[in-house]
Amino acid sequence: MNKLLNMKRSLALTGLFFILVLLNVQAQNLPEFSKIDLLIIRGENYKVIDTCRQILKTDSLNSEIWYKMGLALQNLMSEENSFSCFSKASELSPANNRYSFMVAKGFYTKGKPALAKPYLLKLSEADSMNWAYSHYLTSILMQEENYDEAIKIYKKFYKQDASNYFFLDKIGFATLKSGDLITAKEVFSKSLELNNRNVSAMKNLAYIFTTENKVDTAVKILSKAISTEPDDMDLYARRASLYFATNNNKRALNDYLKILSTGDSSVLYLKRAGIGYQNNLQPKEAVKYLLLAYAKDSDDYETASLIGHNYYHQSQFNNSIYYYKRVTKILSPSVGQMGIATIMLAESQKGAGKYQDAISSYLTAIKTSSDPNLYMIVANLYDEQLKDVQKALYYYDLYLTNIKKTSRPGATSEYVESIKKRVEFLKNPVPVN
Repeated sequence: MNKLLNMKRSLALTGLFFILVLLNVQAQNLPEFSKIDLLIIRGENYKVIDTCRQILKTDSLNSEIWYKMGLALQNLMSEENSFSCFSKASELSPANNRYSFMVAKGFYTKGKPALAKPYLLKLSEADSMNWAYSHYLTSILMQEENYDEAIKIYKKFYKQDASNYFFLDKIGFATLKSGDLITAKEVFSKSLELNNRNVSAMKNLAYIFTTENKVDTAVKILSKAISTEPDDMDLYARRASLYFATNNNKRALNDYLKILSTGDSSVLYLKRAGIGYQNNLQPKEAVKYLLLAYAKDSDDYETASLIGHNYYHQSQFNNSIYYYKRVTKILSPSVGQMGIATIMLAESQKGAGKYQDAISSYLTAIKTSSDPNLYMIVANLYDEQLKDVQKALYYYDLYLTNIKKTSRPGATSEYVESIKKRVEFLKNPVPVN
């Protein structure tokens, strides 16, 4: 067996040797242009550049040599130098489509579509069915939001091959971008008829149905796409977003966990996984993902608030206090959200038995809130926890005064009467024998 393998290797090496010899012999008999082409095929780019430079010393107006040197420089990833060579070649021979196309691509790659467009328009006029030219031209038209012109070009290619769903997708996307959702839906549906595994068309159809508030249909389409391309995480992200928006927490969580399992640790996915666990009443698991999200963006007050909330529901009040304090710091310029965060901070402090701190936080929240119940909570803390009758009476009185000024629910006449009785008792306590 080894003997046979050695013999095969020997024959292969011998064959390769003769091919190289033959190429060298042929190269000696080829015209200069062909010799350069042969060097390009072999990947000997430095030799190509050196040969071209030697020729240009005596023939600086040779556009083909400038072009070939540009190809070699492009192969060496010297983009600026290769572009200069292509530009020179096009300048010397403006009617040559190869040179013009390389200049157009160079401008497009450099992020200068406006400079590429005139070249591409001229090339498309010369050869309207060259997809390479049209590809770049339609890309520019789409960037310019000139969707109608792009659609005209796509339709021209589609007419040449009505079985090609690729061009239907292009027409559909341009139509969608133009705002004609009804026509776009028809085009993508037709594309799916040609190829029922066309995931790109499924994504766009799901988007259209979502804009029409037909979420169930959109989810169904995305689920079919996932069964077709189970490794496409974008599909899971799209479906998870729909589940999340419709409070389908368990399914949204499953999709986000699937994405996270691939190593994608985007803040949004971590945060929504945490919310999913929170809504499933699993605060311990929720904190795990929310902390990861917080580590990536510690200035997101919502994440900090969610962490505080889930620590609170585990009775880990000190941790809850820490994160609600962080929320109040982040939100200090925002009065409305600040009030909510301060109340939650006070609740955590109360849960931790830090009654004076809780009172301080409640009183801070009162400055941005019209809820008289906060006075009631403070009064109750002074009454039941701190046994400070005078301060309890003061805040009970504030509660009773402010409850008359508000129409907020919860202040039934029976409840108000019970508070008045408590106030009367504190003012005139029943003597103990």
